Amino acid sequence: MESIFTPYMLFNFALIAITAPFLAFIFSLIFKRFAAVIGIASIGLSFISSLILFIGVWKKPVLHFSFDWIQLANFKINLGFLLNDLTVIMLLLISFIALLVHIYSVEYMRKDDLKYRYFAYLSLFCFAMLGVVLADNLFLVYIFWELVGFASYLLIGFWFKKEKAVLANKKAFIMNRIGDVGFLIGLMILLTQFHTLDIDVLFGQGNLIASSFVKNDIWATPFGLMPAYWLSIAGFCFFAGAIAKSAQFPLHTWLPDAMEGPTAVSSLIHAATMVAAGVFLLLRIAPLFNQLVLTSMAAIGLFTAFMAASIAVTQTDIKKVLAFSTISQLGFMILAVGVQDNAAAIFHLVTHAFFKCLLFLAAGMVIHQLHHLKEKYQENFDDQSLEVMGGLRKLMPITFIVFVAASIALAGLPFTSGYLSKDAILVSVFEWADERGGIYWVFPLLVSITSWLTTFYIFRVVFKAFFGEFRLPQILGKTAEELKITDPNRWMTIPVIILALFCFALFFAYNPFNLESSWIYGSWNNHPHHTGMYPILVPIYINVLSFALIFMAYQAYAKNTFAFNNQASWYYKLSLNQWYFNSFYDVFLIKILMLKTKAFYWFDQKIIDGFIHLLSNIIIIISKITSWFDHYIIDGLVNGSAWLVSRLGIWLRGMHSGKLQHYFIWMLLIFLSFFIYKLII
Repeated sequence: MESIFTPYMLFNFALIAITAPFLAFIFSLIFKRFAAVIGIASIGLSFISSLILFIGVWKKPVLHFSFDWIQLANFKINLGFLLNDLTVIMLLLISFIALLVHIYSVEYMRKDDLKYRYFAYLSLFCFAMLGVVLADNLFLVYIFWELVGFASYLLIGFWFKKEKAVLANKKAFIMNRIGDVGFLIGLMILLTQFHTLDIDVLFGQGNLIASSFVKNDIWATPFGLMPAYWLSIAGFCFFAGAIAKSAQFPLHTWLPDAMEGPTAVSSLIHAATMVAAGVFLLLRIAPLFNQLVLTSMAAIGLFTAFMAASIAVTQTDIKKVLAFSTISQLGFMILAVGVQDNAAAIFHLVTHAFFKCLLFLAAGMVIHQLHHLKEKYQENFDDQSLEVMGGLRKLMPITFIVFVAASIALAGLPFTSGYLSKDAILVSVFEWADERGGIYWVFPLLVSITSWLTTFYIFRVVFKAFFGEFRLPQILGKTAEELKITDPNRWMTIPVIILALFCFALFFAYNPFNLESSWIYGSWNNHPHHTGMYPILVPIYINVLSFALIFMAYQAYAKNTFAFNNQASWYYKLSLNQWYFNSFYDVFLIKILMLKTKAFYWFDQKIIDGFIHLLSNIIIIISKITSWFDHYIIDGLVNGSAWLVSRLGIWLRGMHSGKLQHYFIWMLLIFLSFFIYKLII
């Protein structure tokens, strides 16, 4: 079907989509009073432009707008937009989620004195993220990739007076830079081998990488021959960048700490945008990865998903539970890329964006209302702790309904969006393991356990927060009626209601991602259609036990008919302490770095500075000797010569005294001198 929009019109809409948030960033800092209006208007404009781009590009030929930017002898870097199916679905997703978060933030940040700065930072972040999606070459992607990290640094540490927030944004920034080093090395490898970073040239139709071939471990390219292992190294380097950005093991520990930022920030950058950038990058350059990289990717994604889900089971901070849930779900997406079901990966990225953003915003509504009570009564309790909640379904019915809607989608129960996307990944993993056999059956086993853990920990939150008795009145010594806790106003409720609608399968019953065309460039999927009994058996056996776990969680946390008395067990402690990764890093990395720093400091003080001080003392001694020689020898000769000439002049002036006898004496002396001189010679 031919587009109703011309390429020139689509280019202008892409330009509007990316520049509107950047202008909002500038104007929000200038017109502080209208920052919220400017931010909402700009991201609304980006959303409309993204919607038009989706209509004009989806399932249609790829559009590539490119202009010369950097021209050197061996290569050039262009500046432009690449519009394909992957681009427009990400543009639409990011702008839509960001628009709802902007609207929600009006009420959430209403009493904050620096809310203009918050909306400015939010606009900067949206500009950077849209740039990552639209960029047509990897160098430009890298620039916006770094800007995403910087903007997230500003947002995570927005409440800079809180020490935890400052430490969290530093940790996020540093750990992301570790992965970015890998990204940069990957760029250098591709640039060295192919002399271009253009995504269309490298991975498009008739691309360099896919059209190359391997023979005897030598990779043949249009630019000559090179060892095949270079692309493996490049693949691992790009994967390292995705590991950091998408919070995968071992660079995952920054994400839970990043919850110190405003909850609206968590819902945006930790649900649909920043953490999804790593998955997006892997999908963008998917033809680069060989089987070694893909298998490693699947293993890391699986381990991260299982590890994070096991940690979420015991956390008492509601945002920490959701943070580890995000890490786990991103592991599902990485696993899907690893088993080469990119359609399921992007599908789950989209569905996850809606229900995880909703979970964060709904949790933010609870935290927002509890925080008001905390300020009102000047009590020191943790407004994010599940231990102070309970019974909120009657007090905050809208919040309860939308939170449950998002929870069942996260659990992947039937008739939800998560059921479609998560089970698609599970089926792919089973089929992938079935093809390989042996040790690979560990993958479906662990991914099944992870799915069940997901169901258990999210309904643990539901029952602890919304069922039973409201525990906060006991802490404050008040009744629930006196506290008057209710749902927030429409600025916060309307966005979450809209998000709740997208948690159901009705909106995704027709899966637009299961197409048979190019698996990355057009529509991401060359994975064969699922066959056999796995598409039927896997959802059944997963969901039967999921319902049993929900009933168990209900009895334990809503009815209190029994309790899990396992606080003293090793696995409970392992989960509660987040598998001791933070402790490991503190002991074996930070302390080792501190010891190295002290060693370098000693070496600098004793060796480097000692050598410099020795040289300076030698130079001072030499300068003193030189000064003495100059003063007494050089100046002595000069001054002595002057004195001698002066004395000689005085003496010679005596020859002109005007006395005759003096003239005779001088003549006699000259004669005698001449006579002696001749005798000697």
